[in-house]
Amino acid sequence: MSVALTPELLERASKIEVLLMDVDGVLTDGRLYNIPFPDGSVLETKAFDSQDGIALQWLSWHGISTGVISGRVSPATAERARQGKMKYVYQGHIEKIPILEEIIADAKVDASKIAFIGDDFTDVVCFRRVGLSFATANAREEVKRCADYTTAAKGGEGAVREVCEILMRSRGLWGDILKKYEIHV
Repeated sequence: MSVALTPELLERASKIEVLLMDVDGVLTDGRLYNIPFPDGSVLETKAFDSQDGIALQWLSWHGISTGVISGRVSPATAERARQGKMKYVYQGHIEKIPILEEIIADAKVDASKIAFIGDDFTDVVCFRRVGLSFATANAREEVKRCADYTTAAKGGEGAVREVCEILMRSRGLWGDILKKYEIHV
């Protein structure tokens, strides 16, 4: 069940070395845009939140790897992953457990040092196998009940940024980000 941002949750967050996420409904609002061409072919694209992207880069600066496991295949997702400096990009995988196990082996970390952000049923199996799970505000109610924490922001509207900030704050890194951008609090 989703809980508040407690000291125990922050302690678990401070140990996260890999942040993984679904794409549609997490990095995006879940809507898919199909653009038809005169020849009958269709281009599928989606919209991403710019603040999520910079936060993913901040994690990479601090040695926290990121990645996506998505059931859909999309060139837009591959480009967003490149822009966000993601290490792991797996598309076309509705069955996420084998991919999660592959990432755990590659990262050479215990599953307790991995966090996962999701919004739908296919993500819950990952929640059950990682150290910290996040549901987006727009997640299915059943998914929210399975998550350790539910973001205030919806997918595609800053949910990933919110999680990145939690991870950075838990490690005492948020002040460095603010200082870098000459923000005084």
